[in-house]
Amino acid sequence: MDKSSSITDKYLMALDAGTGSIRAVIFDSMGTQVSMGQREWTHCEEEGVPNSMSFDCDANWELTCECIREALTNGKIDPKDILAVSSTSMREGIVLYDKQGVELFAVANVDARAHKEVKYLKENFPEIEEKFYKLSGQTFALGALPRILWLKNNKPEVYEKVAKIGMISDWILYKLSGVFSSDPSNGGTSGIFSLQTRYWVSSMAKEIGIKDDIFPSSFEVGESIGKVTNSTSGLHSETLVVQGGGDVQLGSAGLGVVELGDVAVLGGSFWQQIVNIPSTTQPPKDMGIRVNPHVIPMQSQAEGITFFSGLVMRWFRDAFCDMEKLEAQQKNIDVYELMEEKASKVPVGSNGIIPIFSDSMKYGKWYHAAPSFLNLSIDPNICNRASMFRSLQENAAIVSDINLKKIEAFSGIKTKTIVFAGGASKGALWCQILADVTGCNVKIPKVTEATALGAAMAAGVGAGIYEDLQSAAKELVVWEKEYTPNMQNHEKYKQIKDTWQKAYNKQLELVDDEITTSMWKAPGV
Repeated sequence: MDKSSSITDKYLMALDAGTGSIRAVIFDSMGTQVSMGQREWTHCEEEGVPNSMSFDCDANWELTCECIREALTNGKIDPKDILAVSSTSMREGIVLYDKQGVELFAVANVDARAHKEVKYLKENFPEIEEKFYKLSGQTFALGALPRILWLKNNKPEVYEKVAKIGMISDWILYKLSGVFSSDPSNGGTSGIFSLQTRYWVSSMAKEIGIKDDIFPSSFEVGESIGKVTNSTSGLHSETLVVQGGGDVQLGSAGLGVVELGDVAVLGGSFWQQIVNIPSTTQPPKDMGIRVNPHVIPMQSQAEGITFFSGLVMRWFRDAFCDMEKLEAQQKNIDVYELMEEKASKVPVGSNGIIPIFSDSMKYGKWYHAAPSFLNLSIDPNICNRASMFRSLQENAAIVSDINLKKIEAFSGIKTKTIVFAGGASKGALWCQILADVTGCNVKIPKVTEATALGAAMAAGVGAGIYEDLQSAAKELVVWEKEYTPNMQNHEKYKQIKDTWQKAYNKQLELVDDEITTSMWKAPGV
């Protein structure tokens, strides 16, 4: 890194468009967070369109500008001193534009309006999903093609005006610079991208009768695409605009997961299990795991997803733990810390409680059983809030291990060390359970804003501060703790995992028989 005063006096800005909020985070050239502006936003269901999740471009751009100005004000930073800006966002969200660059249609990540279109594609184009998956690593569930087809079927007058497509992180850069761009890591989640060439595959759109001339140029993350031209943003016209990417992949870079074979478990509202693999690796034939382009050239990421692990824990806290909330308040500690303290006294296996919440990933045909706890006891010393809490922690770790084993089966990469990040990694018990279940060492990075740091790294690469994302990660990422597995517990968890899988399959049969209601189903299933 060039540590001359002309560089170290400058700053990097990351614009992080998550599902629940937009943030502008400013870092210095050493990767230290200086200030932040944040606004919550909501993505509403479109009237008369079930399961939709629209993205309001006008309102959300105003919120983005507010964040930029707030971050500058909080940090007492002159806009001239922002050397470069980049963006990251929730993946799968798309924005469609007309010839003049006006936004016509935009949806957030888990918009599931295209249920009928997914079903239509599967029924009328036999094996096309499998064919596209081999190229892109994506299924139709959250892809762009069914959504565009929905627009064609339901709003043809809007569809006819469509001239360009981009992801939400690209939309932010377009609003700043006026340049249409895309990148492999986020563009790849559209499902219209090649893992190997790291570029759009327009023939996919043509094959199902969708416009095939709407795809922008694709840049690698960290490439400069222009300068700020939008004065309403609050940024200076000399600030470089640098290609960003998907939140999970840039978050991985912010955690130092940048080399082939590196593994991370990201423990947030959803959990992701990430393994870096060569971009030439063929996705699995059963379509069980998602594969995305990484932000590192020549690399992909095999990704398992665990639905709602963090949200389920929050539900359990709010539904059952009022007494613990009061006790934690009296002790001036976080309620999760108190619950972990109590759960640490519960033996491995949570006294036989089997939690039925998220299943392991079945990307090709994915649905969940009804949320439930099985094998409860009426002995309050065995079955109580502490044992149920621990069972939820074990559930998330078990599903993570299953997904990592699925990735190992097709990639040949065996997990030895896991980088664990996100809110769940703050809990010492959860970290140890993850180590014990997987039999792997678990490393905890000393970073609170991994996704934003990854985007700031990208900005720094574009500005010439860092040679590339890999060298930036090695320089900026530091470690806080490491947990080693208790191998006696690991052997116990092997049996517990086998029992859990058998129980979950039985619970899926109840959904199939329409006796219980699935926690979540992919569109078209």
